[in-house]
Amino acid sequence: MSVANLDGDIPPAPPTSDSRTFARGVKDLVDGFRDSELWLHLGWTDIKQRYKRSVLGPLWITIATGVTAFAMGLLYGELFGQDLTWFLPYVALGFIFWNFISNSILDGSVVFSTNEGLIKQLPAPISVHVYRIVWRQLIIFAHNIVIYVVILIIFPQPLTWTALLVIPAIGLFVLNAVWVTIVFGVLSTRFRDIGELLKTAVNLVFFLTPIIWSTNTFTGDQGERVSGRMRLVELNPMYHYLEIARGPLMGESVAAYHWWVVIGCTTVGLSAAMLVMRNYRARVAYWV
Repeated sequence: MSVANLDGDIPPAPPTSDSRTFARGVKDLVDGFRDSELWLHLGWTDIKQRYKRSVLGPLWITIATGVTAFAMGLLYGELFGQDLTWFLPYVALGFIFWNFISNSILDGSVVFSTNEGLIKQLPAPISVHVYRIVWRQLIIFAHNIVIYVVILIIFPQPLTWTALLVIPAIGLFVLNAVWVTIVFGVLSTRFRDIGELLKTAVNLVFFLTPIIWSTNTFTGDQGERVSGRMRLVELNPMYHYLEIARGPLMGESVAAYHWWVVIGCTTVGLSAAMLVMRNYRARVAYWV
């Protein structure tokens, strides 16, 4: 029953909270993006802190990736009988783009739990920390792409105008890094075991993805056996992500279905991210 005041009027009902609405989730993403000065600074600070007191600083990012790609390229190139002038750039690009993917997943899964103090003390949208992770991965990617430029000088590839397709590919990588950080970051904050599970899954997917091996080894006069192997590889979404980014820089044509698979995965991921932002965005500060 409603209780009337002294004048006989019924007091209005208390306002309902709109914290669990898509509008609030979108507003968080927009406000966080507008606060670019903050997440740009935080992302760059993360890189500097990682290599504090180091002589070479962030150049270690390039050195570590370059040495690994060169060693793996030589080893697996010899094992699989691949032409090193083609295989070394192939492996290098595989590592460069895989590092972006894997680091987005692993760093994104702990972005909120490792920034507890900042989240509780800084009145900012939680998406600021999402953009911070993505910006940090772009900085690392910029360091690593130098490796490809050096290898391209040593082993020139037949590049055409289709190499520009790497730009929309990187755009899709960025969108995927956003939703991956939101979904895994929020869920891992609530269920800390998810972070450990992701580490195991990422390591497993690395070996299932053609990074240090090539699908060219499946070609030959083996009929259905070859087709069956390729179908297994194509079940791995990471294969399609690497194809749309690595193919253009290798001077190869990329089949349209690779793009459609990536666009489909991106759409599903962004939809999941919006659901997470709608339902759990306000709880992150309590879970950290």
